[in-house]
Amino acid sequence: MNTKRILQVLLGATVGFAISGGAALAEEPEVTIKFGHFAAESHPGNIAAKSFAENVTRRTNGKVTFEIFPASQLGATPEVLEQTVLGVVDMNLPTQGTLDKYEKAFATVMMPYAYGSYAEAHRFLDGPFFDWVAPKLEDQGLIMLSNWEWGFRHMTNNKRPINSPADVRGLKFRTPPEIQLVAAIEASGGSATQINFPELPAALNQGVVDGQENPIGVIYAFKIYEFQDHLALTGHSYNSMVHVMNKDSWDKLSVNQQRIFLEESRRAGELMRKMVQEAEASQLAELESKFGMKITRPNTDEFRKLMQPAYDRVAEYAGKENVAKFLELLNAAK
Repeated sequence: MNTKRILQVLLGATVGFAISGGAALAEEPEVTIKFGHFAAESHPGNIAAKSFAENVTRRTNGKVTFEIFPASQLGATPEVLEQTVLGVVDMNLPTQGTLDKYEKAFATVMMPYAYGSYAEAHRFLDGPFFDWVAPKLEDQGLIMLSNWEWGFRHMTNNKRPINSPADVRGLKFRTPPEIQLVAAIEASGGSATQINFPELPAALNQGVVDGQENPIGVIYAFKIYEFQDHLALTGHSYNSMVHVMNKDSWDKLSVNQQRIFLEESRRAGELMRKMVQEAEASQLAELESKFGMKITRPNTDEFRKLMQPAYDRVAEYAGKENVAKFLELLNAAK
């Protein structure tokens, strides 16, 4: 049963639950959820995770409690997702690029320059895309609760300002091990090197790479400005955290608890989206005026024209049928 259908069933069951009264509440299981993710403690991702946990605990009258492990305390993102699939960790916030190791349809989300705005990305991911992939993910042992946020990704470097693809040529960028981001950088004219995020500051400081790419909030929170002089607002790819839960852990919850999880997950996702978007303007201003980064705003149409090789590489990895389905849904949504 896909997650949308689950929600419909849960909402219908709420009527029966309300009629049964407090006796049903007393019979609900007491559980502690182990919740790991990679966002920094001060990042909106962790703030939203804490808000989700607090609201669920309150609404379940303390029957459900949480242990939250932010900032990759339980290990690197792929490792924690594997632990979530296995049930060692109950809940997680991976990105689509991590989930695509289990379900290739997720590899389509980060196609370079797929979305024109946050609002466009959110409408699509919460609607047609969710309906398409949630059942697929459930087959892999994960319940997809909702989409959260991470943001549009931009390039930084310590060599020169980027105003066009010509300025990218010859620059070496760190990227996560995700083909969509590697392909976007290389189609733009740069080279890509995969380095674990905790090792990035040292790699930048030692000149192992010239630059990196991440959302504004990450550049700000992790003080990338201490190693990089130039920020180009390329917006070359969008990705978000995806709130997922181990299916066996989910099945241990009561119907009412499951309903609360779904509702509060979506509420927390909206909180994170709001925080990320509202913070970006002030963070950009500080990056420029306080920390001395030189910010450029390239014409992204020039980059988009170069992306066919990147699209081909994503299709090879994700599967041509998945990419065709993704584009069909995206174009219909637009």
